[in-house]
Amino acid sequence: MAGWLGELELAYAWQQGRTVACRTYASAPLKLQRSFYPEGGHICHNVLLHTAGGYVGGDRLAQTITLQPHCHALITTAAAAKVYGRAQQPVDNRVHCHIGEGASLEWLPQETIVFNGAQYRHQLHIELATTAQVCLWEMTRFGRTARGEAFLTGHWRSHIEVWQAGVPLWIDRQHLDGTLCTALNGLAGRTLVGTLAWIGTTVTPEQIMALRELASPFQGELGVTRLIQGVVCRYRGRSTPELRQWLMAAWHLLRQTLHPDQPRHHPRVWPL
Repeated sequence: MAGWLGELELAYAWQQGRTVACRTYASAPLKLQRSFYPEGGHICHNVLLHTAGGYVGGDRLAQTITLQPHCHALITTAAAAKVYGRAQQPVDNRVHCHIGEGASLEWLPQETIVFNGAQYRHQLHIELATTAQVCLWEMTRFGRTARGEAFLTGHWRSHIEVWQAGVPLWIDRQHLDGTLCTALNGLAGRTLVGTLAWIGTTVTPEQIMALRELASPFQGELGVTRLIQGVVCRYRGRSTPELRQWLMAAWHLLRQTLHPDQPRHHPRVWPL
C-alpha cells in the first residue's frame, strides 16, 4: 500500500515592518495553521499539522521553507510526531530551508516517537546567507516506553546539514537501529535523545559556561559544544519533561543574549 506524498511550501517576506507568510501551499497530510504574532509583527509564529495522526511506511514528505532578507520566523508542530512500526518501507521526511540576509529561523518541532519496528529517515538541509542564522532542535523517543515498549527492531536516521555561503558550518549524521538501544556503544538503555543547535553567529565562552551551568541540575547526560559559528547542546536520558526543560532553558538563554531586544515567548501549543 502506497503512503502519503505530502508537500509543504512556505515562504516569508518582510512587508511594512512585519514578517509575513506570503506563500503557504500544503498538500495532505500536511497542513499549516494561520500565522500568529505573540511577540509583535517582527516574528511570525506558525504551527504545522500532520492530519493523518502519524507516519506509516511509504510516507514521503517534502517541505521547503524560504525566508527573504530580514524575516524572523518561529515554526513548531501541534503535537508529537508518531512513526508507526511494522513498516515494510521507510518513512522519508525531507526539509529544505533557504534563509536570506539578516533573517532568522527558529525550527522547533515537538518530539518524534519512533515505534518499535519503524523505519524513519529525516533530512534537514539549511542554506544560510552570510548574515543569516538558525536555531533548531530535534527530540526523539525510541519506543512507546509509557506502554513498556522497547525499540528492538527498525531503523532511525537523522541527517542535518547547515551551510553558509557555500561553506559547511555543521553536518550531523546519526543512525540507530534496535540493537544499539541497549548496547554500550549506543544508547546504553536510554530511550530519549535531543539536540539543540544555534548556527550562524558567534557564541562566546561566557555563554558556553552559562549553558553548562544550566545543565548541571539535570539527571540525564548533557553536553555543550562550541562551534566556530554557533553551539550544539545534546541530551541522552529517559525523561521527556527533563529534555524539554533543558532545551527550552538553553533556547531562552541563547535568545536572550543573542537577541536581547526580543522577549522570549513560548508557542501556545507547547505543553509547559
